[in-house]
Amino acid sequence: MVRITAKRVAIRSRSLAPLGKARGVGMTPLRGMKQNSCRLRHWISGSVVIGLVLLALSGCYSSSRPPRIGTAAPDFTVHDNGRTVALSQFKGQVVVLNFWATWCPPCIEEMPSLVQMQQRMKAKGVTVLAVSVDVDENSYQRFVRDHGVNLLAVRDGDQKSNALYGTFKFPETYVIDRNGIMRRKFIGAVDWTEPDVIEYLGKL
Repeated sequence: MVRITAKRVAIRSRSLAPLGKARGVGMTPLRGMKQNSCRLRHWISGSVVIGLVLLALSGCYSSSRPPRIGTAAPDFTVHDNGRTVALSQFKGQVVVLNFWATWCPPCIEEMPSLVQMQQRMKAKGVTVLAVSVDVDENSYQRFVRDHGVNLLAVRDGDQKSNALYGTFKFPETYVIDRNGIMRRKFIGAVDWTEPDVIEYLGKL
C-alpha cells in the first residue's frame, strides 16, 4: 500500500509540471496561484476603498430622486417664539425648504448663499424656509443675529418637521414647486448662487 501511494504522488507531480508550460505562464502552478491570489486581494482592497469614497461623497451631496419626489410635500406647522409658520401658507410660491442647525459646519457654509439667493429670487416668487433643528434657543437666536440670516428662519426644537420628511442628516433641502409638489432633494451644502441652480429655480 505504501508503494501504491508513492506511485500516485509521483504521477500527480509529473502531470502538474507540463500544465504550467501548456499555459505559457513560465512558472509552476503553485507560484501562479499565489500571484493570482495576491492580485485578487489587491483588487478587492481597491474596490473597498473606492466604495467607501463614493459612499462618503453621497453623504455630502445628492440630486437623486428619493421616494417622495414628485408627490405633495407634507404640510407642517412650526410655533417659534410666538410666531406660527405653516408650509401650506406658501402655496403658489417656489419653496426652498432647508433643514439645518447652528452646530452643523456644512449648514453654516451654505447659509450665506441661501441668503443671497433669497434676495435675488424673492421678486420671482421663490421663498427660502430655513427650519433649524436646534434645541438650544439661545444658540439659535445668537447665530441668526450674528450671521445676518436675512430670510425666513424658524426653530423646530422638537424636530417634528424634519422627522416628517425623514431628514436626520443636515443640511438637507427640498425644492417645492408652486403647486406644492416636491421636485428635487439636495443632501449636503449647496452653493445656491450657482447659475444652474438659479436657472432651475427660475423655471419652476
